[in-house]
Amino acid sequence: MTATAKKQKPLKRHPSKLKKMSAYMMLTFILISIVAVLFAFPLYWIITGSFKTGAAINSTTPEWWPSQWVLTNYQKLFAGKSAPLWQLAVPFSRSFSADGEPIYFSVGPTAPAALRWMINTVFMAVMSMILTCVTAAMAGYALAKKRFVGRRLLFTLIVCAMALPKQVILIPLLREMSALNLYNTIWAVIFPIVGWPFGVFLMKQFSEGIPTEMLEAARIDGASEARTFVSIVLPMVKPGIGALAIFTFINSWNDYFMQLIMLSSTSNLTISLGIAKLQAENSTDFGLIMAGAALAAVPIIIIFLIFQKYFTKGIAMGAVKG
Repeated sequence: MTATAKKQKPLKRHPSKLKKMSAYMMLTFILISIVAVLFAFPLYWIITGSFKTGAAINSTTPEWWPSQWVLTNYQKLFAGKSAPLWQLAVPFSRSFSADGEPIYFSVGPTAPAALRWMINTVFMAVMSMILTCVTAAMAGYALAKKRFVGRRLLFTLIVCAMALPKQVILIPLLREMSALNLYNTIWAVIFPIVGWPFGVFLMKQFSEGIPTEMLEAARIDGASEARTFVSIVLPMVKPGIGALAIFTFINSWNDYFMQLIMLSSTSNLTISLGIAKLQAENSTDFGLIMAGAALAAVPIIIIFLIFQKYFTKGIAMGAVKG
């Protein structure tokens, strides 16, 4: 009987090692569960509190589970201020309008302001995500695989820009948006996010892993630069795009500071600004505030749960490449 034909005996682990491993896994599971509960408890309290009565919320004895489920808080949230459901403005129409206001060629019916705030936030986050992923993928590919004068200097400037706080460029950015007649529009929040240095840095790291031979073979076969990018580059950096999409969506959704500076009118507010406005006007109505906070938090959690596999895969691949 040859050596390859012999059956290999299964490895036997020492009982003490198995006990130590199981004890370690059990301890790790307990610690992770405790941390998860601590992080999830505020969200649980906000969501359940949004369905409680005012008396239950203000009670000295906390009510861990609502004894009476009510929709009063959400009814007040959607029965408050009203705004047009949508407003499609002519681009740069403020420059030639008589009163300096944008000219609208389509205005939707009147709806609760909270619904308009949610639509504004979703539109802002989705557009920021799409534009950032497209521009960052192209810039990262060019910095990783193209050879041109000043490439290293340009990448160094992008890395340095990652450490630059947005408060430093706030005044120039505000003046630029005003000069473009984009102030107090959703685009004034979208465009500054599109040139996110972290997105370019992340996509460059993923583009470094693309085999140069595949790109050269595509050029030999007569593929154009656009065809090469769409057919070869994008599929290979797909995990990175997935991770960047989640990063951008969350960053845009939670960018309260930029939204506060760039938006002012009620119809252009995001859900975060709307909740802050409700909190200022109804500082004692905690049920209404919790309903608004739940409305703002739940969609972003759902998005993360749907795309978390791309997020995890992208971060893991990025760590290996780094």
